[in-house]
Amino acid sequence: MNRLNVRLRAGAMAAALVLAPALGHAQTAKPQYGGELKLGTVYVGISALSWDPADYNWKINHDAGGQYEVLWSGDLSKSVKNGGKHKFVADAWLPTDAIRGELAESWAWKDPMTMEVKLRKGIMYPEKPGVMAARELVADDVVYSFNRLEKSPKKTAFYLDHISKAEAIDKHTVRFSFKEYNAEWDYRFGWGYYSAIVPKEVVEAGANNWKNVNGTGPYLLTDFQAGNSNTYTKNPKYWDTETIGGQKYKLPFVDKITYRTIKDEATRYSLLRTGKLDVLEVIRASEVEDLKKQAPDLKWSRTLAMAGTYLAMRVDTKPFDDIRVRQAMNMAVNREDIIKSIYSGHAELFGFPMHPDYVGYFEPLASMPKAVQDLYTYNPAKAKQLLAEAGYPNGFTFKVQYNAVNGTHGDLVQMLSAYYDKIGVKLEIQPMEYPAFLSAMTTRTNAPLYLMDNGHTNPTTTIRKNFVKGQVWNPSQWNDPSYEKKMEDVLKERDEGKRQIMLKVMTREILEKAPYVWLPTPYNHVAWWPWVKNYDGELRAGAVRPWPFYSRIWIDQDLKKMMGK
Repeated sequence: MNRLNVRLRAGAMAAALVLAPALGHAQTAKPQYGGELKLGTVYVGISALSWDPADYNWKINHDAGGQYEVLWSGDLSKSVKNGGKHKFVADAWLPTDAIRGELAESWAWKDPMTMEVKLRKGIMYPEKPGVMAARELVADDVVYSFNRLEKSPKKTAFYLDHISKAEAIDKHTVRFSFKEYNAEWDYRFGWGYYSAIVPKEVVEAGANNWKNVNGTGPYLLTDFQAGNSNTYTKNPKYWDTETIGGQKYKLPFVDKITYRTIKDEATRYSLLRTGKLDVLEVIRASEVEDLKKQAPDLKWSRTLAMAGTYLAMRVDTKPFDDIRVRQAMNMAVNREDIIKSIYSGHAELFGFPMHPDYVGYFEPLASMPKAVQDLYTYNPAKAKQLLAEAGYPNGFTFKVQYNAVNGTHGDLVQMLSAYYDKIGVKLEIQPMEYPAFLSAMTTRTNAPLYLMDNGHTNPTTTIRKNFVKGQVWNPSQWNDPSYEKKMEDVLKERDEGKRQIMLKVMTREILEKAPYVWLPTPYNHVAWWPWVKNYDGELRAGAVRPWPFYSRIWIDQDLKKMMGK
């Protein structure tokens, strides 16, 4: 290629980049059908863990939420992008003013202990050769799914115990009879982690075989390669629509969606830079500035992560049954230094177990009692004094486990080890692949020290799941009958204002008792190319369920071509 051609080609590419934003803006009002959306999701390093909601696996909605729909979902008309106030990034929180019926057309309390749900008519299960014929979704499907979840041997303790019975009143009406009111009723079986409506035919064929997955959602699961990718293709019979610019459009827009499973961080960033990923939903703060320089056309969002980071201490194991030891483990950590070194300043000192976005439920650190504030103050001398008072003047040695896929935690555990060395506490560090790491917690065989991220979920669940005996996400094995009774009282309270006050008191109490080493909460960064339209960094519209967004995204094919990708 001669110099003139090189200059002409370079000039054309530069012009394309300059014109791209204007072209993209002009076309956002008119969706395009077709194309492929390639995603590095929030859980880009973790392959699918199960395809069966009855396994009570937290990730099922992320992987199968495009097939299995739920009764309620997020009302996306209330999103910031559409002029509303909700970001839709929470891992599992739908504010009461931001809920829409998905499979449910309407719902109403018939009396204080009876809820009736009317299903939309004409929603179809597509044909799945060897599994099921095409047929309509009916009330019996909802009842079957509920009963199967309720009877599952893997059920989260007490999860559905507030409901005495689910029954089909007619072809499209389900009645839920309650034993007692539960403030989480809509979350637990409506739009939560395990709320998917699964047809009996899939269960009979084998619900945990990805080849049998079949639901009413916008996409069909057409390929799964463990550790590599999930592939989804458009369900041409999908029922839902979206109104854009006053015109109604049939969903979904994109023909094919691919989740990539990429454990290596550098590979993720390379694929994003070169346009081989359209969206990357999890980017380490330390990489943001370099990516902005290397790929200046990327669009960005930044929100405080909806997962707390902490080092759980098993209170059923000495010496962590002693509050002085737990206080010492907290005071030995320089959180401000962690924010600078690990998160490049993109983190908050205090953001767990209650999230700042939970308006009415959250109290800032400055409002907390001095005993709580002291835990966040770097004070190794006081930490050594507390260890000596507890009978450990020379410290001790314990194993710590962490998820090896999480590169940030690999760096973080090394910093924690250095801090603890200064007070005589030695860490035996054990990195683990995620399935083994998760299994250790769910079987309660996790090490005495367990470093993890854990989703806040919602303002009630964040306290319940972390600090109530028998709950899966309780790696400290916290067991306090009086605290458990307070949680029961919260769940029975119908008045949200009263629940907010009760949960503030419970949050203060658990912070002070310190079953965890409370660590900074980082900001999450999402990046996407300008050809990804009708998207603004939203992550979840329910419990780790991004599919309501994915089904509404379209790809501006002309802009993508113009930008040379």
